[in-house]
Amino acid sequence: MGLSASVLAIDAGNSKTDVAVVGPDGSVLAAVRGHHGFHPPREGIEPAVDRLAATVEQAFAAARERGAATDSVAHVSACLANADLPVEEEELSAALGTRGWARSVTVRNDTFAVLRAGLDEPRGVAVVCGAGINCAGMLPDGRTARFPAIGKMSGDWGGGLGMAEEALWYAARAEDGRGEPTALARTLPEHYGVESMPALIEALHRGRIPAERTHEATPVLFATSAAGDPVARYLVRRLGQEVVAMATVALTRLGLLDEEVPVLLGGSVLAARHPELDGHITTLLAAKAPKALPQVVTAPPVLGAALLGFDHTGAPAEARARLREHYTSGGPGN
Repeated sequence: MGLSASVLAIDAGNSKTDVAVVGPDGSVLAAVRGHHGFHPPREGIEPAVDRLAATVEQAFAAARERGAATDSVAHVSACLANADLPVEEEELSAALGTRGWARSVTVRNDTFAVLRAGLDEPRGVAVVCGAGINCAGMLPDGRTARFPAIGKMSGDWGGGLGMAEEALWYAARAEDGRGEPTALARTLPEHYGVESMPALIEALHRGRIPAERTHEATPVLFATSAAGDPVARYLVRRLGQEVVAMATVALTRLGLLDEEVPVLLGGSVLAARHPELDGHITTLLAAKAPKALPQVVTAPPVLGAALLGFDHTGAPAEARARLREHYTSGGPGN
């Protein structure tokens, strides 16, 4: 009997895309990474989905090489960056549905992939801090808690890029006298190899230092905080406050504030395990949500997308366990 595909799992972030073709028994029939992000607001929905489709077709081709049938996939579970509002999820579900990859399609924001990857059952809350910051929670009955997470207009503060911009802002004002002194005015130019903040501002503004290198200011901020700088420490602690505020609100909305439940921390900033930030988050959570169980997610988000697909298809526990074992034991495609 030939192999058959049950779920097409997609985790498309801001800088990379992971696609997995998963059999009904939890076996990973193919796994492909595309080195591109998913940006429909910038590119338009159809061009963004076209780029996504190229990676999906690579995954299907790899699955067919193993003898798997890819013409009768049960479900597409896609967790996508920039699917920030329910209306955007609906639009993207419709766009993916026209591609004929499976009999049904579900699109969620990519935060849900991180959340489900860290849970044995769909019950908990995750805060993701990578380039941006977002939070999502879910219950087994399908209820969710989420935030728009589209920037300052939706009340957001933080994220790797936001922290970099704050660090540059405080350093610039320290340099010209509008703000209080901070070692960031020295450590940031040193990192970028220029002599001063005015030189750094000019280099960024005129493109001699590419804009995509702005995010490098974030680890400089954490190192400057660890060295004792009060301004940098304030920014790190404020990020901890934002993480806990989002988690506490999501727990409250789902009626989980007084229950032992995982609060998962994901994304490049939180996964880096900065001791000061970790400690501040742990202390604040203990005060505001004392039964919450904070833990860093190490499993890849595409696992979460696949498990969400299995939630939809009603896959047995053995299939879920096999799938998780593949991604947490260092198997191929991990």
